[in-house]
Amino acid sequence: MVTVENTINKKEDRLPREAREILQSLAIKWGDEIDSSALQMIPLKGAMTNEVFQIKWPTKTEDVSRKVLVRIYGEGVDVFFNREDEIKTFEFMSKHGQGPRLLGRFSSGRIEEFIHARTLSAVDLRDSEISSLIAVKMKEFHDLNIPGSKNVCLWNRLRNWLTAAKKCSLPEEAKAFHLDSMEEEISILEKDLLGDRQSIGFCHNDLQYGNIMLDEETRSITIIDYEYASYNPIAFDIANHFCEMTADYHTDTPHVLDYIKYPGLEERKRFVQIYLSASGHQPNDAEVEQLVQDVEKYTLASHLVWGLWGIISEHVNDIDFDYIEYARQRFEQYWSRKPDLLGQEKVTRV
Repeated sequence: MVTVENTINKKEDRLPREAREILQSLAIKWGDEIDSSALQMIPLKGAMTNEVFQIKWPTKTEDVSRKVLVRIYGEGVDVFFNREDEIKTFEFMSKHGQGPRLLGRFSSGRIEEFIHARTLSAVDLRDSEISSLIAVKMKEFHDLNIPGSKNVCLWNRLRNWLTAAKKCSLPEEAKAFHLDSMEEEISILEKDLLGDRQSIGFCHNDLQYGNIMLDEETRSITIIDYEYASYNPIAFDIANHFCEMTADYHTDTPHVLDYIKYPGLEERKRFVQIYLSASGHQPNDAEVEQLVQDVEKYTLASHLVWGLWGIISEHVNDIDFDYIEYARQRFEQYWSRKPDLLGQEKVTRV
């Protein structure tokens, strides 16, 4: 953590002039800063699509400083989502007390309110109390009535990302990841997972620990970063969250996944039980068991989504992350788990 003085100049250069002007305007408006231009810029680790910085100014009040968050959008990531839709979701969530306020926008990013809560760590996801809070918050999130289309996004997203992955991947990558047969895999999954029993809700679709914040005093959870949010089967969102328990993006090898950390059956049942009970309805054993089974099948969709994301990101993003190796691990899990989850004969993939 370094300040703007000399050593931070290279980092500050990453801030567009329009962003610096908005920041200075905010500082002047608050009026208690010692120097509105003497900002401190602290890079926050763990983001794999954008660059995120905490910005703060020293104030006249001792031991107090103003803080905001600056998000600089990654290059080429518009292939993954519609930025205007994401901003509309962000503003809706903000107005309904679900996330940080939007303080300013510039052409390549935005400035957000800094939430005075801590971002969760990888180990927090396995803490039973925190996991319970996440389950309750996820149910609240899924029940939000977001303006716009209520259509399921998952299958179109998979096909669109497959098209993008084929266009940008090298021939050896396309062969290694069996991209030519991936359309068939998506259709198999869609046919198997679609059914009348599916519960659809507004899903975050990227509920990793870095997108969850905890207020230690109130024990309240805030879910942030809605770039991939859309209506989807709620089982997919829960499945994706379980898959994220295998990741730790704050190590020397942030791309490496450890599937030994995937939650066991009893832990998954407990999460689902709390989730289903959050709205006051007491689920029976059959309801819990059914959702647990659905969630497990949707882990396959999660592996395909983020496997394709990894391939595309390797070619459009310059963040220091081994996207291709990450993609390989996700596809490896897909092929190894598919026979058990879909009841099909196991096929060995190189």
